[in-house]
Amino acid sequence: MTDRKPPGVSFETWVERQIGQAQQRGDFAGLRGAGEPLPAWDPDETAYDWAIAKARREGIRPAEMLPPGLRLRRERDELPERVADLPSEGAVRAVAGDYNARVEAFWRRPQESRWSPVPGLADVEALVEGWRESRPPPPEPPAAEAPDARPRRRWWQRRRG
Repeated sequence: MTDRKPPGVSFETWVERQIGQAQQRGDFAGLRGAGEPLPAWDPDETAYDWAIAKARREGIRPAEMLPPGLRLRRERDELPERVADLPSEGAVRAVAGDYNARVEAFWRRPQESRWSPVPGLADVEALVEGWRESRPPPPEPPAAEAPDARPRRRWWQRRRG
């Protein structure tokens, strides 16, 4: 389709000529699904259902198709699950700080629409508190052994002895 439509030729004629030339060159030979019937159309399938099925066939998670603002909101909602297995409070704060930095960068960018969803910052302290509550309690230190009934003598007391 690198040729431009010549003036005075109808669009349908020009398109039919392009298709005929492609068939003569063999551009349509050996295409996947050639000679097979088209899949049945499901009248109950919505555009959303079709897009989700297509994304799954292509190996794309549907969450990756969200606009940036909604993707950040969804990530904020998933932060407690993400930090649950982290080993330290510093790691939890680092994950929350990274998320908040990306949200602030999103705020600084011009938006494609004034109705674009605006994500909020993650509450770092609440996230850390939730992480602490989900941790198992620390093991209790072993009980101190009972002291000897006789007090131990110091080295200078042993020399006098």
